[in-house]
Amino acid sequence: MKTLIHNVMRLGIIVIFMSGCGSAIAQNGSDPYFTVTGQLKDAKTNEKIIYATISVPGTGIGTVSNSEGEFILKVSKSSNVDIFEVSHLSYATKQFKISESIGKDKSFYLEPQAIMLKEISIIPNDARSVVEMALKNIRKNYSEVPNMMTGFYRETIRQRREYLAISEAVVDIYKSPYTTTQNDQVKIYKGRKGTNVKKADTLMVQLQGGPNVSMLLDIVKNTDLSIALDNLDNYQFEFTTMVNIDDKLNWVINFSPNVVKEEPLYYGKLYIQQDNIAITRAEFSLDLNDVDKASRVFVQKKPMGLIFLPTSTSYLVTYKSQKDKYYLNYVRVDLKFRCDWKKRLFKNYYTVMSEVAITDRHEDNIVKFANQETFKANMVFADKVQNFADPDFWGGSNIIEPEESIEIAIKKLAKSMKTE
Repeated sequence: MKTLIHNVMRLGIIVIFMSGCGSAIAQNGSDPYFTVTGQLKDAKTNEKIIYATISVPGTGIGTVSNSEGEFILKVSKSSNVDIFEVSHLSYATKQFKISESIGKDKSFYLEPQAIMLKEISIIPNDARSVVEMALKNIRKNYSEVPNMMTGFYRETIRQRREYLAISEAVVDIYKSPYTTTQNDQVKIYKGRKGTNVKKADTLMVQLQGGPNVSMLLDIVKNTDLSIALDNLDNYQFEFTTMVNIDDKLNWVINFSPNVVKEEPLYYGKLYIQQDNIAITRAEFSLDLNDVDKASRVFVQKKPMGLIFLPTSTSYLVTYKSQKDKYYLNYVRVDLKFRCDWKKRLFKNYYTVMSEVAITDRHEDNIVKFANQETFKANMVFADKVQNFADPDFWGGSNIIEPEESIEIAIKKLAKSMKTE
């Protein structure tokens, strides 16, 4: 039987002294595929729509918009499809023609979707009972067979506003059935990195676990490893509101710690689809009331005398429905830390981000990876990918459009690499 292992399912932080310079990454190019780029906006307010799902109906192809609402979608010309659709929390799902969307960056508008009173069914008296039903319905609502997925993974580390490292890769994912305790597997298909360590004796923060952690954060597959939903006594639950996701009503259920444990629990929201009682989305953050206890969860290794404390955490997990089953769609982690030296006038702040978007999926002839091919939970992702400056590095692979700050950092890293 598995136990609640927080430091495995979250990104392990390794703080070390490191010297020397790394190199960087760049991209452009296109070929036998259509490329749609643009920004998602609210049709009423013109505000950007972040972390929305962009997909091609009838296929497993897709991506997500970034924190600026921007996205890039690549669709093979041989696939004979001409429609992509965009869906997001509280917006009406909308379809667009690929043939009319290629070329210059465009703005794509979604209409806010209000909930009509006649749509609302009776709200159950007990929020916990709805969560219990959602967990009992996992076999019905999620895949009972293994899937082979393609994903795009990115992790960044910043010291204040300056990027210290950017690493990203297209990864292959063996997604085991939701009805088994079998672990998922991750294999790096193609990856690259850039680092910006300018002088000797500079603190370098590294992430341990990489894309493996993203798979463990699948709260439906890993109820015992993620937010500890294997024991609902850990939390108290309450209804807050209802929202539309993919044109379907979802209950929003808040949860908060109900007990005190050796390791911290979470505060957050579960989005549960009203018709089939499926968990479609989760937003949560670690309880930081005991900051020293929370720090022990994250920090795997650090120099003597260094205090490295979390100041905020944010997790997002979304699922996408296809043919009456739900599949993992997007996972994002945002962590912030304060760094102090004991008895020294030194203080700094670090921001760590990782995200993975599932960009393709199929269920035919699925075979597990050989053990030596897999990325392990104790590995540092940046150590497993190479420095690249290939202008057409990603080719036809779907990626998460870099945020503006990441694009600027990539250009700086590429420039520094050329001058070495």
